[in-house]
Amino acid sequence: MSKLIIAEKPSVAKSIASALGASSRADGFYEGNGLLVSWCVGHLVSPMDAGSYDERFKKWRYDDLPILPEPFRYVLAPGKEDAFENLRALMNRPDVDTIVNACDAGREGELIFRLVYEMAGCRKPILRLWISSMEDSAIREGFSDLRPGADYEALYQSALCRQKADWLVGINATRLFSVLYHRTLNVGRVQTPTLAMMADRDAKITLFHKEKYHLLRLTLDGAEAVSEKFTDSAEAEQAAAMCKGATVTCTSVTKEQKKEQPPKLYDLTTLQREANRLFGYTAKQTLDYAQSLYEKKLLTYPRTDSRYLTSDMAETASCVIHLAAKVPPFDGISNFFPLVEAMISDKDVSDHHAIIPTMEIEKADLKLLPVGERNLLLLVCCKLLCASAEPYEYEAVTATFDCCGHSFTAKGKRILSEGWREIDRIFRASLKEKPADGDGGTLPDFTEGQTFDGAEVSVTEHFTQPPKPYTDVIFCERKEWIGIEERSSA
Repeated sequence: MSKLIIAEKPSVAKSIASALGASSRADGFYEGNGLLVSWCVGHLVSPMDAGSYDERFKKWRYDDLPILPEPFRYVLAPGKEDAFENLRALMNRPDVDTIVNACDAGREGELIFRLVYEMAGCRKPILRLWISSMEDSAIREGFSDLRPGADYEALYQSALCRQKADWLVGINATRLFSVLYHRTLNVGRVQTPTLAMMADRDAKITLFHKEKYHLLRLTLDGAEAVSEKFTDSAEAEQAAAMCKGATVTCTSVTKEQKKEQPPKLYDLTTLQREANRLFGYTAKQTLDYAQSLYEKKLLTYPRTDSRYLTSDMAETASCVIHLAAKVPPFDGISNFFPLVEAMISDKDVSDHHAIIPTMEIEKADLKLLPVGERNLLLLVCCKLLCASAEPYEYEAVTATFDCCGHSFTAKGKRILSEGWREIDRIFRASLKEKPADGDGGTLPDFTEGQTFDGAEVSVTEHFTQPPKPYTDVIFCERKEWIGIEERSSA
């Protein structure tokens, strides 16, 4: 007897077949070693449109609302009939006794498989392949630990609930507002709150009234001390005139040793945010690059909300860290002794662990990758190395000064140990980016009671700034906060 393994995409099916020894290629599937491996080509089954439930629903009328199908019915996605018939024929083969769901290990992958399984009328037992990496070793390990399909029933019901909510809100609300206002007004579960967020932010920007303020700046032994804000320009100029050439007294110097722990690993949202900031990639571009790297076995599963690894990954993580440290520009890091413990937390990993490179980076020629994928992979390598490095330690220094009754403050720092920031700095230098450190440079060795004669003072003009317009990456974060989520583009 044979097991039928169903992947979500042809490229994934090919990797699974290769790893498991199903090396014989047939029309629409691979075969060998007691296995059949085929694929779905994304969503093969879709919810039926409203007009197909009842002829009267083909026209939009207020009296027909709400439309509440019971039960929901499904149809084959246009143009994908052949792919579905291939899977149905394979499911019905008498030598197939078990179906393995190898679609992407997430809510949408579960839905894609289950709808095909139900549409085909299959009743054979289901096992689930749940992996976060497309490496051959990860595939084989996952296949040796297949789980009962019933364990993922709640995940399937969650995906089904999301799909039904999209249909019910989209169909009914769109028809309602379109009929009421005599024009087509599209309303959606995700689209409409997104539009509301945009409109709210746009209103705040439009109604924003900038306010002018002034600062006094003292130059002291090459350092700069800044006053509090002056909202009245005449008052600022008067204070500057009083301070010019006067004596400045250092009223206090405080020193505090601080430590910045290494950053956490990437989940999808933080990866999208930093890729946007550094490279200008949209959220979709980042996801597409990450998905491609995943399918090329160079990155772990990208659709994750976790920023930690599980305890059973400690040894693998250590190996990957050392491989990443050999990849330019990170091969220039000195005195690097990685610590894996800080990135391990079983309780903070749900379906998938954080995004990290795989062991395959040792064999891959990164120069041959498309530039977007290469940039993203190096960014993930950088985060992995930073997360395993020592803390960044520094001494924060704040000096306050008095001049003619006006208070000024100068801030600086003295670096004690660069730690993980050395790795971040090396990566940014390779991108010709400035270091992400705006906390000031080193201050002179000021002492309390120290005086300075002939103060040099200047007045600078500033304006309050409106809120920034949203980007699609900011939307990813906002939607994560308020619990709305877009449908997978799979």
